[in-house]
Amino acid sequence: MCSKVLQPSSLVVLFETLLSSAATTVDDDKGNPSWQARADFYITCILSCLPWGGGELVEQVPEEIERVMAGIQAYMSIRRHVSDTGFSVFEDIDESNEPDNEKDFLEDLWSRIQDLSNNGWKLDSVPRPHLSFEAQLVAGKSHDFGPISCPDQSDPPTALSGIAFGRQKHEAESKYPQRIRRLNIFPSSKYEDVQPIDRFVVEEYLLDVMLFLNGCRKECASYMVGLPVSFRYEYLMAETIFSQLLLLPQPPFKPMYYTLVIIDLCKSLPGAFPAVVAGAVRALFDKIADLDMECRTRLILWFSHHLSNFQFIWPWEEWAHVLDLPKWAPQRVFVQEILEREVRLSYWDKIKQSIESAPVLEELLPPKGTPNFKYSSEDGDKTEHALSSELIGMVKGRLSAREIVSWVDNSVLAIHGLDIALSVVVQTLLNIGSKSFTHLITVLERYGQVISRICSDQDKQVMLISEVSLFWKNNAQMTAIAIDRMMGYRLISNLAIVRWVFSPSNVNQFHISDRPWEILRNAVNKTYNRISDLRKEMSSLKKSVLSAEESASKARAELSAAESKLTLMDGEPVLGENPVRMKRLKSQADKANEEELSVRESLEAKEALFAQAVDEIEALFISLYKKFSNVLVEPLRDAYKDGMLRRTDAADEMPIDDEDSSAMELDKENEKSKKSHSNGDRSGNDYTVGEKEQWCSSTLGYVKAFTRQYASEIWPHVEKLDAEVLTKDVHPLFLKAFYSGLRRPTSDLV
Repeated sequence: MCSKVLQPSSLVVLFETLLSSAATTVDDDKGNPSWQARADFYITCILSCLPWGGGELVEQVPEEIERVMAGIQAYMSIRRHVSDTGFSVFEDIDESNEPDNEKDFLEDLWSRIQDLSNNGWKLDSVPRPHLSFEAQLVAGKSHDFGPISCPDQSDPPTALSGIAFGRQKHEAESKYPQRIRRLNIFPSSKYEDVQPIDRFVVEEYLLDVMLFLNGCRKECASYMVGLPVSFRYEYLMAETIFSQLLLLPQPPFKPMYYTLVIIDLCKSLPGAFPAVVAGAVRALFDKIADLDMECRTRLILWFSHHLSNFQFIWPWEEWAHVLDLPKWAPQRVFVQEILEREVRLSYWDKIKQSIESAPVLEELLPPKGTPNFKYSSEDGDKTEHALSSELIGMVKGRLSAREIVSWVDNSVLAIHGLDIALSVVVQTLLNIGSKSFTHLITVLERYGQVISRICSDQDKQVMLISEVSLFWKNNAQMTAIAIDRMMGYRLISNLAIVRWVFSPSNVNQFHISDRPWEILRNAVNKTYNRISDLRKEMSSLKKSVLSAEESASKARAELSAAESKLTLMDGEPVLGENPVRMKRLKSQADKANEEELSVRESLEAKEALFAQAVDEIEALFISLYKKFSNVLVEPLRDAYKDGMLRRTDAADEMPIDDEDSSAMELDKENEKSKKSHSNGDRSGNDYTVGEKEQWCSSTLGYVKAFTRQYASEIWPHVEKLDAEVLTKDVHPLFLKAFYSGLRRPTSDLV
C-alpha cells in the first residue's frame, strides 16, 4: 500500500472484514466466545500492519482509518481479558491469578499503537524506502486487494458446560497461538533507548527472520544482526530468542533450532552477544525457583548443549555457592542436572576438568556411568553366578531365543523361582548389551522373547524396570534408553512404567532429580506419538480410499460403456466391443476393485489399532493422574494451608509414603538452615523453602507440565477423568495444577 501497489481503501476493506468477523465471534448472542483466540488473531493482524503503514493511511483515507480504530476500540471493550495462567514461564503455584491491571498481549499492543497514533505515527525502526521513489510510484497503477472471506463461525457448544467451552477454547488456541510471550528477564535500563512501539517492531523483525529462514541458520543469524534500526538491540534479541525457546505450550520450532541460532549469533557478534547470553542465563538462574518445570527442563537441555559448543567454558565459581544450599534447592538441582547432561555430551573426566575453577562442584557430578553388574565379582550367591555364566555361554554359542527360553523354564524358573530367574536373565543380558547402544538393541531384538517369557504381566514388568534401574544406577541416560527401547519392543507397558515411577524410591527423587521424570516423559511421549502417527496414517488412507473409489468407479464405467456398445462381428451385430479391449477393461476394473478393497481393509485395520490406542492412552492418563493425586494428598495437607505454602523448619522430615518415610531425612549440614521464601543468592545464603514444600511445588509443577503438553489428547477423556480421578477427595491445589495445564475454566473446580 505504501508503494502504491495496493489501494488504501482496499486495505481498509480488508481490515473491516477481519474486524467484523472478530466482533461477531466474541458476541455472546451471535457468536462463539470460546473462539476468541481467532478473533484476537484477526485484530493482531490489523494492529501489526499499522507501524508500517498507519501514517500513510491517516494521510490518504483519514476517515476510514479512524472508523477502523473506533471499531478496534469497541472490540477491545467487549472481548475478555486473556490470562496467561498455565502458559506463563514464571509462575508460583501459591500465587493467585495475575492482577486485574496486568495487560494481556493484545491490550498491550493496542496501547502501543494508540501511543504511536498520538505521536503522529512517527517511529524510526521502520524504513520507508518508497519515499525516495514517490514520484515514479504515484504514476503507477494501484490494485484492489479483492474480496476475502473469513472461516465460518464454529457452532457454540450445545451444552453450556465448562468442558464443552474448554474443548473449543483449546482448539481455537491451538490453531491461533499467541506469537510471543515476553520474558522481561533484563532490567529496564537495558532498553532505555527503545520506545515501546520500537520494541514491538524489532520483535516482529526477529520473529519473521526466524520463521522464514528456519532452514538457513547462518543466513538467519546474519539477518538478525543487521536489522534496519538505529539503536542497539542485543538484549532485546536475546530476550526474544529465549521467549521462543521457552514459549508454552510449545515453541514454533524444535529447541535445537534456537540453540543453533544462538551459537551462530555468538560467533557473529563475539564482542557483544556472548556476554548478553551469559546475562540471560544468570537472570534465569536467579529466578529458577519460579520457572515453570517444563521451561526449566528446556533451559537445562539448551544450556548444556550450548556449553558443549564452547568447550564447556563457564565461570562455575559463580555457582559454587549452590553446595551451601539444601539438596532440593532449585538452583542446586539446576547445576546438578546441567553437569549430568554435559557428561552425556562429552565424558566424565572432561567435565570434571571444565569445573576446575570451582572444584567443590565435583560433588554434583553424576557417578561415572559404569554398569552395576551384580555378577561381576565372585561375591554373592554362587548359584546365581553359575547360572549367569551359563547364560553368557549360551549367548556366545549363538543359541536361539527359543532354546534359552526352554532353559529358563526348566533350569531356572522351575528350580530357583521368579526372582532369581528375572535377576539372572536381565542382569546378564544387559551386561552383554552394555558396550554400546547398538549392542543393547541387538540383545533386545535377539533375546527379547526370553525377557517377555519371564515378565508376562504388569507386576513382573515393574520388577523388570527395577532391575534395569539397578543395573544402570550409575547412568541415568542408559536407564532411560533401555526402558524406552523395552517399551518400544513391547517388553514393558506404559502402565508398568507409571507404576514404577511412582514407587516410593522414585517419588522421593521428584524434587532432586530429573531421572524419574525423563523416563515418565519418554513413556507418555511414546504413547502420544503412537496415536498421533496412527491419526496421520488414517488421514492418508482416507485420501487413498477416495482416490481408489474414483479409479474403480471410472474403470467400471468404462467397462459398462464398452459392454453396452453394439459391434459388427462377421457382418452380425454383437453386444460389446473388441474382445481384446473388453478383456483389458475387465482386468483393469477387477484390479481397481481389488485395490479399493485392499485400501479399505488397511483403513479398517488402522481404525482398529487407533481405537486400541485411544483406550490405551485413556488408561494411561487415568493411571497417571490417580498416581499424582495419591502421592500428593498427604504432603499437600501438611505443606499447604488455605492454599498457601506453610513455612516449616528445614529439619522436618518429608514422608511421602509410610513404607519409606525415613528416606528423605535432611542432611545434617542442612538441618540448621533457616527458611523463608528465597532462591538463595550467589553469596551462599540459605534456601528458605523446606523439603516437603519444595517436593509439593515441584510435583505440582510437573502435573501442570504434563497436562499442558498432552492437552489435545486429554480433553477427549476429561469426563472420565472427572468421574474417576478429579473427585471431591483430591486436594484443591492438585485440581488447580491440572486445570491450569488444560487452561480449563476455574468455574469447573469441584
